[in-house]
Amino acid sequence: MSETAVPAQANSPQEADITSALGRRSVVLVGMMGAGKSTIGRRLAARLRLPFLDADIEIEAAAGMSIPDIFETHGEPHFRDGEARVIARLLDSGPAVIATGGGAFMREETRNRIRDKAVSIWLKADVDVIMKRVKRRADRPLLQTEDPVATVSRLLEAREPVYQTADLTIGSRDVPHDRVVDECIDALRARLGAVAPSAQPTTDGISVTP
Repeated sequence: MSETAVPAQANSPQEADITSALGRRSVVLVGMMGAGKSTIGRRLAARLRLPFLDADIEIEAAAGMSIPDIFETHGEPHFRDGEARVIARLLDSGPAVIATGGGAFMREETRNRIRDKAVSIWLKADVDVIMKRVKRRADRPLLQTEDPVATVSRLLEAREPVYQTADLTIGSRDVPHDRVVDECIDALRARLGAVAPSAQPTTDGISVTP
């Protein structure tokens, strides 16, 4: 269910360099709900002329029900098992830009698959940014609590040490989406085209994990 057909060539030499260096690997976006994985992912896929795949949409298609309904009917462990299977299938389907759910990268099996078959980008967003983006949505099962801010803070504290193991980190903040996409492009090219001896910030929104 990709959203972007793959044309013959990439938009620019810089982007062509990235897709060539990726080969059969994908670009996988990880991070919290509200970090912008789907929004940035669609734009990044368009720039790289790769298919865009949203793991949550693929999970709902495979299950024949919405994610909130999966949580309510079968529970989170069942959802996480299905999520891992879907992401494994997407990674096997060839190069694409894949947006994952907030908890997907917490599963070691999934992290290992992503490491083997993709370049991962953590879209790092703070609590204020996340809450501003998700407060109007009712389709976040993990936020159906009396204190969503406290829930997001707790999830961030637990997840950030794992998100930090992604290949690249891009700050997701209130700037134009295309700026974040540009930073993803720059970071991907640096990651795929040069070997850095240590993690160093390359712009105010980018860092690279060796």
